[in-house]
Amino acid sequence: MNMSEKTYDTLKWIAQIFLPAFTTFLGVVLKCFNVPHTDIIITILVAFDTFLGTLLGISSAKYYKGE
Repeated sequence: MNMSEKTYDTLKWIAQIFLPAFTTFLGVVLKCFNVPHTDIIITILVAFDTFLGTLLGISSAKYYKGE
């Protein structure tokens, strides 16, 4: 499956900029309000960001290998 350059760039921005910043912000806010299971929520978000980053890295490697 091939994705457009715009889709790749958007997903890359989400994985590298948005999700790490959002996860940090959310973790701080949830801890301030003593929300239960904050550590689980943050762990899931970090795992999803890692998953997305890995998929994008594989996609990038395949793209450049094909050139």
